Amino acid sequence: MATPITAKALLEALDKEGVKVDEVRNWREHNRNQQGPWGPVHGIMIHHTVTSGAKETVDLVYDGRSDLPGPLAHGCITKDGTVHLTGHGRANHAGTGDGDVLRAVIAERSTPDPNEQDTDGNTHFYGFECENLGDGDDPWPDEQIDAIVRASAALCRHHGWNARSVIGHLEWTNQKTDPRGFTMDALRKKITERLK
Repeated sequence: MATPITAKALLEALDKEGVKVDEVRNWREHNRNQQGPWGPVHGIMIHHTVTSGAKETVDLVYDGRSDLPGPLAHGCITKDGTVHLTGHGRANHAGTGDGDVLRAVIAERSTPDPNEQDTDGNTHFYGFECENLGDGDDPWPDEQIDAIVRASAALCRHHGWNARSVIGHLEWTNQKTDPRGFTMDALRKKITERLK
């Protein structure tokens, strides 16, 4: 079981990995903790936003939508490789997913194909929403992929996790397809290299 990282420690961990950070408004107190627990945390979930435009995307992830209040993730990673911190605490990003997947993440082994909606992922996962149209054609710039790798590695290093603790939303639930445009195995390989 892992206690969620403090806001101060998160900034320090990201700095050590060389991440370009933007602190958005009052992100340190921005959360959905009144809706349920945050923690213990067991992993990191990667998403795409189905948006374009950095400012609009960051604002959406911070504020949320009328049907889903923000924050929609702990950070928003824009195409220029900036990690915009948008929340600290419970965030509306993972939703319900497969408890067998969570158990595999905890054990740091390959995840099974998700087929159940029986576990609250917002309790157990950090989330990074990444600016991309999610159509499989919108490019993922090297700077953005590098930022995803570094931000994930920062949290993995802090908690003593390996790259198997990083999953895509599509690996958590069969209701989602994100992220599209790269494979999670390729991303985990880069994170593993970063953690060496």
